[in-house]
Amino acid sequence: MKEISVQELKDKMDAGEDFQLIDVREDFEYEMSNLSGELIPLSGILIESGKIDKNKPAIIMCRSGKRSAAAIMQLEQQGFTDLYNLKGGILAWADEIDPEMQVY
Repeated sequence: MKEISVQELKDKMDAGEDFQLIDVREDFEYEMSNLSGELIPLSGILIESGKIDKNKPAIIMCRSGKRSAAAIMQLEQQGFTDLYNLKGGILAWADEIDPEMQVY
């Protein structure tokens, strides 16, 4: 499974690169803190997989990296290939990039 660090993600955002950020946490988690990704909770990832563009890289994120890894495994079985797991999730983002971000 391909992974990307929070610093690499920030660099891609700052450079305006074309990719899709998918957040697989629950609504209440997303409302507390998010990176403006598209919210598709893990429980609905296969039902809503049509929202993910197969023609551009997709970075999948969650709180710590475990749910996003599970989402990637499910999506790969559906033929998705250009997927990256955000290593450490939003906790790593808060720790390394934005210490002011509210985490739980």
